[in-house]
This record gives sequence, C-alpha cells and structure tokens, in this order.
Amino acid sequence: MAPTNKADRKAAVDASAWMFNVVTSVGIILVNKALMATYGFSFATTLTGLHFATTTLMTAVLRWLGYIQSSHLPLGELLKFVLFANFSIVGMNVSLMWNSVGFYQIAKLSMIPVSCFLEVVMDKIRYSRDTKLSIAVVLLGVGVCTVTDVSVNTKGFIAAFIAVWSTSLQQYYVHYLQRRYNLSSFNLLGHTAPAQAGTLLLLGPFLDYWLTGKRIDAYNYNLVSTMFITLSCTIAVGTNLSQFICIGRFTAVSFQVLGHMKTILVLIMGFFFFGKEGLNLHVVLGMIIAVVGMIWYGNASSKPGGKERRSLSLPTTRQQKPGSLSDSNEHDAKI
Repeated sequence: MAPTNKADRKAAVDASAWMFNVVTSVGIILVNKALMATYGFSFATTLTGLHFATTTLMTAVLRWLGYIQSSHLPLGELLKFVLFANFSIVGMNVSLMWNSVGFYQIAKLSMIPVSCFLEVVMDKIRYSRDTKLSIAVVLLGVGVCTVTDVSVNTKGFIAAFIAVWSTSLQQYYVHYLQRRYNLSSFNLLGHTAPAQAGTLLLLGPFLDYWLTGKRIDAYNYNLVSTMFITLSCTIAVGTNLSQFICIGRFTAVSFQVLGHMKTILVLIMGFFFFGKEGLNLHVVLGMIIAVVGMIWYGNASSKPGGKERRSLSLPTTRQQKPGSLSDSNEHDAKI
C-alpha cells in the first residue's frame, strides 16, 4: 500500500535514500578492492578524480535535459567545501599508508564524536542521554569488529587528525549548504563535482606517485582493468549523489552512525566472497553490538528531545524552481 501521509512518505524516501547509499557504497568498495588488489590499479586519488569527473558529466546531462535548474553557490563557500573535501580524500589515503589498520579504524570511529561536536557548537544540537549512549554502543560494536593491532607514530597521527576533521567538516558542510542555499543534492553536486574533479585530476597523479612510487601513465591498461575503472566511476555517481541526499535528509552524525552498517555489510560480503578468514567470534559479537546500537540510536534520536536544535536561526536562500529535481528536505526543530 502506498504511503498516505506526509510522515509515511518521508520515512519511505528516507529508507530508499539510505538503501541507495548502502548498495552503491558497498558496491564501489568491492569493485575498487578487485581493481586495486587484482589488477594493481593503486592510484586511489586519481581514481577519485575520475569519479567526480563522471559525476560532473551526469549533472551536466541532467542540466541540459532540464531536470536541474540553475542555482547559485558563492565562490567562497565552494572553495571552502572543496578544501575540506580534498583534504579528506588525501588525508584518508595518507592515514591508511602511515598508520596500522587498527589505528586507521579508530580514527574513522572518532568522526562520530567530532561530528557531534560540530553539531553542538555550530547548530546548537542537544542530544538526550539515550542518544548519547546509543552512539557509544555503536562505537563499541564497530570497534570490536574492526580494531585489531594498534600502533601510531607522529606523522601518522597528524595525517589521521587532518583526515578526521576535514571529513567531518566536509559532511557537516554538505548539510549546511543545502539548508543555507536551499540546494538539492543534484544542484550541490553540480557546483562541487567539477571543482573536485579538476583539482584531484591535476594533483592526483603526483600524490599517487608519492604514495606508491608508481606512475599512472606507466600502468598496463587492458580491457578488463578499463572495464573495472569504468564500472567504479559509474557506481561512484550513485555513491556521491546518495551521500549528499542522505546528509541533506539526515545529518552528518546520523549519516556516520548509520554508515557503520556498511562496515558490517562489507565484513559479511568479505566472508561470502573471500572465505572465513577474519570472521570469528569477537567479530560476530561486535556486529551484534553495533546493530543493537544502530537500532537504539534510531529509536532514541526520533523521540521528542532525543536530538533537537535549540534555535533555528539559520537563514536560507531560495534557489529551487518548480519542476527541478529535489530531495524534499524537511527542516524542523527535530532532526
């Protein structure tokens, strides 16, 4: 039966947006793992630039077809977003190279408290006791699943610090720009994707050479590897779009909390595709704890007082026109 009221429609769209993000995110992880591990294409930053170039092409086609109306994003805001986003990409790559897998996972987990801090300071969000406890349970569960050996050095810590804060700021800024300038996900991607594609394709080959010692122009391209690169870029369009949709509809914190469901799914998919290695009793226990925490978070944050904005002073600038693609963002005191 089709949803008959506003709340049901919003819940249905929220669930669809989240599933879209989960499917595309898990899909691109598996494709990139095959591309890098099996075919030796280790140029992660340049590949990300290709992802945004493909996304730019998609938004250009949609704008040409009339599905995306013209909108405005100040140059200063665009530059700040691109700075955060590119530091996030580079920081994550460098952090993974300089740190152990265990510390890398701890750094990723710390994005949730950092995102909470940004919401409290910037948006005056108030969390209930149950919401805070549920986030702690999610962190505990994912930590049990993923954190193994933990070692850290000074340069690795600095890289992880930059990666965590830039990623958290980038995700916060997605939500901020959509509210501040009333931009749909398509419009925001139309502004940011070309700038990210240009900067990453310009700097990516040099950064990848520094990280791997390999030149992208010397890579042995063949039909299969080219097909995987094309598939990765195609899925990335959905991943980029779904991320903007989800952060626009939820918040950066909710996106991070629910995002760890993808970590659980990747572990399960790895079990089915690559055998039982890495899946043991403590990993299964961590999965169960994390899922319980996610369910608790969903219930706690949706209750009155679970997660509320103390003041709604953020102005918006109308940019959307009737008939343009929109995400039907609904903003009220409850997040």
